[in-house]
Amino acid sequence: MFHHSSKLQYHVKVDKPDPQFAKLLQQAIGGIEGEIRVAMQYFFQAMGARGDDRIRDMLLSTATEELSHIEILGHAVALNLEGAPVSLQEESAKDPVVNAILGGANPRHLLSSGLSAMPVNANGVPFDMSHVYATGNIGADMLANVTAEAGGRTLASRLYNWTDDKGMKDMLAFLIARDTYHQEQWLAVIEELGGMKAALPIPNSTPEEHEAMEHSYYYLNTLMDKEAPEGRWSSGPSLDGRGEYTVKQQPEPLGEEPKLGRAKEKSGAQKEQM
Repeated sequence: MFHHSSKLQYHVKVDKPDPQFAKLLQQAIGGIEGEIRVAMQYFFQAMGARGDDRIRDMLLSTATEELSHIEILGHAVALNLEGAPVSLQEESAKDPVVNAILGGANPRHLLSSGLSAMPVNANGVPFDMSHVYATGNIGADMLANVTAEAGGRTLASRLYNWTDDKGMKDMLAFLIARDTYHQEQWLAVIEELGGMKAALPIPNSTPEEHEAMEHSYYYLNTLMDKEAPEGRWSSGPSLDGRGEYTVKQQPEPLGEEPKLGRAKEKSGAQKEQM
């Protein structure tokens, strides 16, 4: 069960409507870095969360907050579309060239939604849920969530730099702050699970006898004309404490050349293949 307040989570004000910026804000709604993505990701992770009920509850609460962010951004899109031209004559009266390219605005804001937000990205492509990651493994999900929030914070920062509207900057500053906390929140779950050393490798429940561990901790340098880049990943103890990092500079293939058998009759192949 969900409950809804008629008031927004944070105030939204647009000082000067900008249909072009409304189009850009759509990325924060329906883009792969957007709020629909994280809301659905956290919901589906929660529905598959087993073990610690606190983590399920946290996922549900955060998913619901992300729905609030969709509402914030949707309202911002509608406010930025206030006064947008709704006819050919209205736009052409200002500038026929601008009319021809619609000033960079999304024509579907007029044709499909009546000057309001849609569940699409900045190119008008609907969000299709293909970037919702819910594995049932709490370690994998938390790392996926940190990545999602990092992408969202990057997008919000770019939108902040794009606009000079004080109201939009204030709203985006709020969203940037919430993305900051959510990154910390998911990493804090990893810390509660014992930290990265205890969580890695994910899943940490896979028995070592199921893993060819002689191949677990070397960096494979496939650059033909360069030595392997050196760093934390190339020497020293592994992050999970199970091994030592090494480098294979010019690795030899361990397998054989793939070769298939003859094609079957009635398979549609040429006679020479059979």
